[in-house]
Amino acid sequence: MKTSVIGFPRIGRNRELKIVLEKYFRGETDIRQVENLAAQLREQNWKLQQQSGIDWISSNDFSLYDNMLDVAYLFHVIPERYLDLKLSDPDTYFAMARGYQGKAGNVKALAMKKWFHTNYHYMVPELDDEMEIRRNGDKPLEEYRQAKRLGIETKVVLIGPFTFLKLAHYTGKKTARDFAPVFAEAYAELVRDLQAEGGKVIQFDEPYLSFDLTNQDKQLFIDLYGPILAAKTSAKVLLQTYFGDVRDIYAELIKMDFDALGLDFVEGKQSLKLVQTFGLGKQQVLVAGVVNGRNIWRHNSAKTADLLEALKQCGIDTESRVVLGTSCSLLHVPYTVANENRIPQEYKVHFSFAEEKLNELTRLKTNPLSESKTEEYPVRPDCINPSVRERVEAIRPEDYQRFPDFRTREKIQKDAWNLPLFPTTTIGSFPQTADVRRVRKEYRTGKISHAQYLDYMKEKIKACIALQEEIGLDVLVHGEFERNDMVEYFGQHLDGFLFTENGWVQSYGTRCVKPPIIWGDVSRKAPITVEWSEFAKSCSKHPMKGMLTGPVTILNWSFPREDLPREMCVKQIALAIRDEVLDLEAHGICMIQIDEAALREKLPLRKSDWKEEYLDWAIPAFRLVHSGVKPTTQIHTHMCYSEFGDMIPEIDAMDADVISFEASRSDLQILDALKANDFKTQVGPGVYDIHSPRVPSVEEIVETVHKIRARIPDYKIWINPDCGLKTRGEKETVASLQNLVAAARVLRKV
Repeated sequence: MKTSVIGFPRIGRNRELKIVLEKYFRGETDIRQVENLAAQLREQNWKLQQQSGIDWISSNDFSLYDNMLDVAYLFHVIPERYLDLKLSDPDTYFAMARGYQGKAGNVKALAMKKWFHTNYHYMVPELDDEMEIRRNGDKPLEEYRQAKRLGIETKVVLIGPFTFLKLAHYTGKKTARDFAPVFAEAYAELVRDLQAEGGKVIQFDEPYLSFDLTNQDKQLFIDLYGPILAAKTSAKVLLQTYFGDVRDIYAELIKMDFDALGLDFVEGKQSLKLVQTFGLGKQQVLVAGVVNGRNIWRHNSAKTADLLEALKQCGIDTESRVVLGTSCSLLHVPYTVANENRIPQEYKVHFSFAEEKLNELTRLKTNPLSESKTEEYPVRPDCINPSVRERVEAIRPEDYQRFPDFRTREKIQKDAWNLPLFPTTTIGSFPQTADVRRVRKEYRTGKISHAQYLDYMKEKIKACIALQEEIGLDVLVHGEFERNDMVEYFGQHLDGFLFTENGWVQSYGTRCVKPPIIWGDVSRKAPITVEWSEFAKSCSKHPMKGMLTGPVTILNWSFPREDLPREMCVKQIALAIRDEVLDLEAHGICMIQIDEAALREKLPLRKSDWKEEYLDWAIPAFRLVHSGVKPTTQIHTHMCYSEFGDMIPEIDAMDADVISFEASRSDLQILDALKANDFKTQVGPGVYDIHSPRVPSVEEIVETVHKIRARIPDYKIWINPDCGLKTRGEKETVASLQNLVAAARVLRKV
């Protein structure tokens, strides 16, 4: 049997790409050093896969920022505002990714959204009616040639035209259907050029096929691939799907001239049933995604053995017509367990990161799979806490309900807080400088005492509060300098979590996160944020928000257990955060933000699965956290970088008092959905993009708020950035917030 990997992490084993790119953005190095490092990282990845015994190794899965952005740039899907800057190729590319503010002009970045139901973010291409679609460079060919010079034959990977067009944003009258012929030909031309280079396998990634598809969607897909498949002569074309099954179009796929079909057997609930019912196309090879590309637990070989036996029962020769692969790209897991020195061995044996998953695939193809059924797995230590499970069982229906109702609370809180029209605030974190990170590390490694650490952090908090008062913000935060990450920080103060040293996963561009691992039953050891929030409150007479991360986000931004239903796990976390909420309130912190940035993230792709598989427990979990507070306590939450328009009623049902959304990069598209659903909750749509270094002008913010006012009553509008400020520089942060406050003052006079 052969093996295939859809894609591999690209940020580097030690985040080397992140480091050199950020130096480039600061003007501390040139593009040649970036490109040289990128070439080295690609070479390392290819050689690692080759040495691990992978047969179908991917090229062009690498990106300096994002693969969707790469496809847009490859086919000249470059909006005019970036071309008008007249920058060099790499700087035009990065202007699309990050925005640009300089001598050449001032433009926003492309919108950024979550990649399906992952924590990875992609750049949303913009297609306008006058755009000329043509080849703009040869990145896929260049990377194929680089691998070939090393003696490594790769399959060239590209996000397919259907997924690209379905995820794009259209700024004119034309639709995906109108652009289909020119994109089909552009992809077909690329196929011909790759064949001319000697390319043997070309992989088109079409994860959008895992959504619910209409008849029009299916016809669009068929029309797009007609010219592409007609262009292939010597190369094989692999249609790779992932993040679920392709039940709506499978019968059509096996009739098309694809040489191989990649199916997800981890998240694809009906993938096996589809093959059993319809079979495979004549001579088609099945690339079976059996190794989980999104979680870090050791693979259960017995499940693969069962799958192969079931395929044999369908009459499929598994030796010649089945390739074993990953369920999706390994971009979503850390690089290697070998980088972890602090996790005890009795825990580490249960984990498999990207490098280990390569070895799992090789073992699957080389060991008799019949033997895998007797493979022994070590027993997991200390993962069950009976008292936690008893507490979950004791939850009552009324524990999910807050009293009084929202309308009554809104009036009570208006009198209690007496805030001005268009109150201004931030999402929570402030810039974390190198000094802040250094002090946290020195405390963690024992170089400074607890007292020294507290003194430093309290001085940072006092300075942050003084800065906010000087800027003129209405509702303040303490800055979160003591926190490394909004999920990891809470996990470190809860029982049931494990933490990696180097388990970095790319979230977007150069931004990496280090998800904790939910190992066992979760409970709170002691108050987590109360001391910091109480100190911050003592530093100012302004309202001060307590800042927490919600249970759904903690679950979704961790690597979850596979031995316990997610519903049970999120209830455990919700009870722990509920304890923190009630402690904050008891200490006089009566404005509390419980962030659910990742609420949308794990929503099933198919709407028929939304309620039973997710919403029926995710929304109640949030209500469980805050249902016990007083009417005067104002509960805030924050959500970002996802499509929320189709779940507005469910978000309103969270029964928060104020919700802030990311909205700046998506041109406030969510506002129409809020208006259409008569959204009751007060709203803070982000008025500027914090993922870009550019500073918005007062006029720009005023114009943005006027757009908000057209859909939302003035008394319900808050003015805030679209996300936390941790990753931004201090200078740009101060300038942006000064303009935000100035804009609010202008609006109050209108």
